[in-house]
Amino acid sequence: MTETLQRVLPDDMQIGRRLPGILPETGPWLRVDEAYAGQMARREELIRTRPDSVLYLDPMAMPAAVELLEVVSDVLPGLGFEVGAEVIGCPDGRQVRVAKDAPMATLGRLCQCDFVLMQKRGAEHVLTGAVLCFPASWHLSEKAGRPLIDIHAPVEDYSDDVARRVQRLFDGIQVGRPLWRFNQLWYEDPELFQPRSAAEPRRVGAGSRTGPYYRSERQTLIRLPQSNAVVFVIHSYVLRQADVPGVVSGAPD
Repeated sequence: MTETLQRVLPDDMQIGRRLPGILPETGPWLRVDEAYAGQMARREELIRTRPDSVLYLDPMAMPAAVELLEVVSDVLPGLGFEVGAEVIGCPDGRQVRVAKDAPMATLGRLCQCDFVLMQKRGAEHVLTGAVLCFPASWHLSEKAGRPLIDIHAPVEDYSDDVARRVQRLFDGIQVGRPLWRFNQLWYEDPELFQPRSAAEPRRVGAGSRTGPYYRSERQTLIRLPQSNAVVFVIHSYVLRQADVPGVVSGAPD
């Protein structure tokens, strides 16, 4: 069990707030917070030791992945990074080589959020690339090449109407106008790498309101201007129950 925790949540993700649907992202779509160094140490370990579990890229999605790396690199100076043509200096002191032949791994070593590429294939957007170091109870290998409407739930939970509405959402995302939502989960284990096969039973405490650790994902959707790919940006927060405003220890509201 690896424990890397935040102490505070962004104001618009407080537990007392009603869970939103999809909203316009009015804050930064890429963030660095107090857990950056600890989360990055875990990401480096996972990318080094479990690349097949946390990285995926359809060869046809390479141009979109390189474009995403370039878009992210343009944002990094404002977040405390020193961006050079070949090497990027990170806020925790690491130096990361810009490897455009491995764009998802490079992104995973730079940012504490995960990135999931979605591209239109026929009538649907499907998962064509990802760096997913911090899955919340799903397996990247089970979703690669499949529609993203079933990332966080079994496919049978989605009606045809929901699938159409999700697809319309992806079709409507505009360049420069990101959207976002967040979720709320409770876990017994603060470990950020929590893959779970759709065939496995749910872990004890996962998703309930009795676990000692609160986990929330800020999920932002952006459109890349050249490839037209949609990117799912997932920033994970894990806090002790005692640090979550509005929760009485041992008895969440």
